[in-house]
Amino acid sequence: MSSFENLRIVDNFYQTSLYFPMPTVIISTVCEDGTTSLGPYSLVQPYYVAGKDYYAMLLCCRNSSNTAQNILRNGKCALNFIDDKPSTFKEAVKLSWPGDKPSEKMPKCKFRLEKSLIEEETGETRPMVLTDAIEVIECTWMRELDGADKDVPGQLNGYEGPYHDFNGITSKFGAHFILRVDKILMKKKYRDAIINGVRSKDFPPLPVDYGYRDSKNFWFHRKRKMRAELLQMREASLESVRYAADRVDDKIKFTDDALKTVLAVPRVFLPLVLKGCVDWAKENGVELITEEHMKIINDKRAKEKNKK
Repeated sequence: MSSFENLRIVDNFYQTSLYFPMPTVIISTVCEDGTTSLGPYSLVQPYYVAGKDYYAMLLCCRNSSNTAQNILRNGKCALNFIDDKPSTFKEAVKLSWPGDKPSEKMPKCKFRLEKSLIEEETGETRPMVLTDAIEVIECTWMRELDGADKDVPGQLNGYEGPYHDFNGITSKFGAHFILRVDKILMKKKYRDAIINGVRSKDFPPLPVDYGYRDSKNFWFHRKRKMRAELLQMREASLESVRYAADRVDDKIKFTDDALKTVLAVPRVFLPLVLKGCVDWAKENGVELITEEHMKIINDKRAKEKNKK
């Protein structure tokens, strides 16, 4: 006999039929008059994380929301990750009522705003970002995907089909936006932690949101002390890594000592790591990659990460 009970699946199942932990972000967009509008969202997640020529996030929202209409209009937004102070979450909830116009809610908003770093660097019109955000992802909607470039703002009472599968207007009242990651901004203390090595105390106080569950409250959880669980280290044999390395390129080869530095790399990622080493060797006129070369390659990766 099952130890579980069945629960009916209904609209907004992630809130009404599940306890589903989600992030809490404030999305800033540019209105038609050039001002910035803010809206809280939880249905945001990474989408393209590797293997493409860009990285992307995915946003699911009502297509009549100020956020969706602004993205349909100009394609720009910023995902602002707020802290977990009750006063901050309270301010986010105030921005969440459907149908409120930016001109009605923004004058009452207490969040501080500042100019986008991209706008400062290029002069391109961008939504402002939250000064007190812990981190911000500045994004551009990839409207050409799934034929969504024909989608336009203006239909506040629902869109008629046909609908797209995964980008743009996806249902009468729904939309999905694949958002290219243009720039990641982060407060210095948290950026330094990522660059230098994150410890338990370095994790930022980001809230976990459980959604609009009972038609009365938004529920969220504050960060507690982080717990670390050691990864299981599984080293491949030198022979198996040599087998993979010999098939990456017919000219660039590795010494045994060089390959020993990547024995702990999970098998699924090994071809990508070895190809990166081969690309570096070709750029630098190296035909036999040694342990010293591997140190140089790793230092180069660390410096590139630091620059980002």
